[in-house]
Amino acid sequence: MMSTWKINSVGKKPKLKNTVLIEGLPGIGNVGKIVVDFIIDELNAKKIYDITSYTFPHSVFINEKNLVELPKIEIYYKKGKQKDLLFLAGDVQPIDEVSSYEFADKVLDMAQQFNCKEIITLGGVGLADIPKHPKIYCTANTKSIIKRYKNGINLDEHLYGVVGPVIGVTGLLLGLAQKRKIQAISFLAETYGHPMYLGIKGAREILTILNKKLNLNIKLSKLDKEIKGIDKELMRRTEQLSEVTKTTAIKKLKGKIKEMDYIG
Repeated sequence: MMSTWKINSVGKKPKLKNTVLIEGLPGIGNVGKIVVDFIIDELNAKKIYDITSYTFPHSVFINEKNLVELPKIEIYYKKGKQKDLLFLAGDVQPIDEVSSYEFADKVLDMAQQFNCKEIITLGGVGLADIPKHPKIYCTANTKSIIKRYKNGINLDEHLYGVVGPVIGVTGLLLGLAQKRKIQAISFLAETYGHPMYLGIKGAREILTILNKKLNLNIKLSKLDKEIKGIDKELMRRTEQLSEVTKTTAIKKLKGKIKEMDYIG
């Protein structure tokens, strides 16, 4: 039987310690993707894995050279003084339940090989209207990590009864990490729930938190300039995949979507 996952190594495998994994795959407002792509670029992180899969949307992208590209997920790393960082970035997420679990487990296997001590996942909380001042929520698999990140930061940890389930890799990494005794936290930014909307303001708020807590030393003033480039590319790819992924999501969530909900 042919393997579902194709994991290709890129360059030399690094030796990491006290590692933090930060996930930023596409979702509501593409908040997580904006954050992680920006950090990868600003820190000049190095890629170590390309991942493709038969569980990804059955489509290809058309690039600027008029050539096709398979959707993929990438893993980068950046060594730091106190903590090393791993980044989970990419074009897509697995689109069904079983493959989402399988993928999350594979990511955790890899994270443990790199001595991962903590996981941060990023996403969006979809609203019916565009928020002027996006609120940042957090949830986690232990109270201690919430307490640590809330210290000196304006975070709202009261998600119960406000949003529905955290769907996809963003949520599963937290739950499955708990079984492995790895502390994990998720930051979810309010954003407009329309599939073509980019949650740039929410991404900026999350970046501010990560910049302070992880000592990234990133100049956030660059975000507005950088976003002009990724804005066009993200919108193009989001539009290309929208019909493939939205149809699946809508079928699963029909009748369950509230006015305010996180759906992946």
